[in-house]
Amino acid sequence: MTRTDTPAARDERTQLTTFLDYARATALAKCEDVSAENAVKAPLPGSPLMTLSGLINHLRWVEYWWFQVVFLGEEDEGPWTDEDPDREMRIAVDMPLADVLRDYQEQSARYRELVAANDLDTQAKRPIRDGRHPDLRWILLHLIEETARHNGHLDIVRELVDGATGV
Repeated sequence: MTRTDTPAARDERTQLTTFLDYARATALAKCEDVSAENAVKAPLPGSPLMTLSGLINHLRWVEYWWFQVVFLGEEDEGPWTDEDPDREMRIAVDMPLADVLRDYQEQSARYRELVAANDLDTQAKRPIRDGRHPDLRWILLHLIEETARHNGHLDIVRELVDGATGV
């Protein structure tokens, strides 16, 4: 995945998708060359689920939720449960980081196609908490914000587990 925040064109779709891809690529870059042991360390005492693997798996499942469940209206088959709403972060520590990264990249490619095939004004089939149906534009903006915010968490966790900075 190319890591650039400079869109090839200035239309709205290209700008939104470029920034989402940039945020995705940054999340992946923050995990480059990390050891298997460090990928599952949770260095923040108050946040036992905050691991590199857990954060990437969370990003994967957040996109699943917004694109497949909310936008397309599909049944929710995510890993979370009412008893364990953060299960996607918990189960990631039992998965090889390479698998988590690959799944995220493959899914991102599928969602890139989904976004390309739909108008930005297309409304989601499923409503959100306030009862409204967001359009694809709002979903893209939300995912840019969510991914960028978790990139900050990835920065902190990576520095604490092995000292790597600057990605």
